[in-house]
Amino acid sequence: MTQTQPAETIPQPRHAPVAAPTAGQPYEYRRRPLVEPDWTRFPGWRHVTREQWESAQWQRVNCVKNIKQLHAVLGDTVDESFYADLEADQQALATMSMLVPPQMINTMVPHAPLTTAALLADPIRRYMIPVASDRRTDWPSHPYASRDSLHEHDMWVAEGLTHRYPTKVLAELLSTCPQYCGHCTRMDLVGNSTPAVDKLKLTLKPVDRYDAHITYLKAHPGVRDVVVSGGDVANVPWRNLESYLMRLLEIGTIRDIRLATKALMGLPQHWLQPDVVEGLERVARTAARRGVNLAIHTHVNHAQSLTPLVAKAAQTALDVGVRDVRNQGVLMRGVNATAPDLLDLCFALQGEAGILPYYFYMCDMIPNAEHWRVPVWHAQQLQHDIMGYLPGYATPRIVCDVPFVGKRWVHMLTDYDRERGISYWTKNYRTSIESADLEALNKRYAYYDPIDTLPAAGQQWWHDHRDD
Repeated sequence: MTQTQPAETIPQPRHAPVAAPTAGQPYEYRRRPLVEPDWTRFPGWRHVTREQWESAQWQRVNCVKNIKQLHAVLGDTVDESFYADLEADQQALATMSMLVPPQMINTMVPHAPLTTAALLADPIRRYMIPVASDRRTDWPSHPYASRDSLHEHDMWVAEGLTHRYPTKVLAELLSTCPQYCGHCTRMDLVGNSTPAVDKLKLTLKPVDRYDAHITYLKAHPGVRDVVVSGGDVANVPWRNLESYLMRLLEIGTIRDIRLATKALMGLPQHWLQPDVVEGLERVARTAARRGVNLAIHTHVNHAQSLTPLVAKAAQTALDVGVRDVRNQGVLMRGVNATAPDLLDLCFALQGEAGILPYYFYMCDMIPNAEHWRVPVWHAQQLQHDIMGYLPGYATPRIVCDVPFVGKRWVHMLTDYDRERGISYWTKNYRTSIESADLEALNKRYAYYDPIDTLPAAGQQWWHDHRDD
């Protein structure tokens, strides 16, 4: 006789289960497809056609260069107080003259009514069209701020050619851009002079400047990496830029070439012109044949700046053979110095625009920039807070560009006086102006936090030593 096995008894709850509360994540990812804002919402562009908007020539002709032109675009949507605030900045504080392409203005207040308050609060406006009320009145500049804060001009080995790192050079082909950012680290050279800054000038003819670069690089085979910049390479006539790049590719010791252009975001129409696309393909094909890594580095600081046209320009560069399109942003208070802002931007870059998040620099110690700069400890916290969300290869490094040292991850400091906001850094190479300095590798180099971010005792210390 077979014995029957007793049925398994499943305990039943006396009451319906209640879901346990969840804490959620500090950052919740939500995909946001890119959108081209409606430029006809601006009174001055109500009748601009798509064909005009997508024309690089139209964009360049209609760049906003002064308050009168900005007023013509914005009309009466903002108060006269805004224009007065802007005028005060332009006349006394701005280190960069005004030059803003329509593409960039169109990403300001993109999806809300355009009002004075909304424009003042907009992150793109805050660094592209700064106003006097943005800037600090207690410490507008750090006592150690300087117009060439990274000493790039001091390290010129030929006009426009900075040899700062052992194996890398920066080639400044020209001193203009399609747009001028208020926080520009090269404000001593780039753009037009302002009442606050009488700019340096390149003196050689472009052909002679380029010849000097090539001559130096041929004579220094230890240099393998060239960042081609300015200004912005989008302002170099394509025929001249292609010739320069092909000459670089003829130097067998050059293995990396990076084209620096904010215009990929600020004027994507330029990088979509047929002659530019075809020329870039010729350069990319030659680079691939010679085993040289060709990349484009652009400069996007906020997710608002990314639109379908920007994504199309980036994808076109990749399609014609450019190896990578990477982003180098700048951390700025009021623009992007929060973990959600950085993560929103990085997901939009990597997931929607095909641009690799690469670096975020701490804003450099130039005059009248204290309202943008963040302290080192804040940058360290941001690096901590963005880890784990993005793919590892698309997680940007936050770096401090320390004078005479170069780029260092923000956690690489050797000592930090938090009260006075002084961090100390070391390095492992000599710049081109330190070849005779036997102690260069044994020194500690200082970097300074914004004074308004210090504790009261630290602020008082700087106040007491203000004139030292």
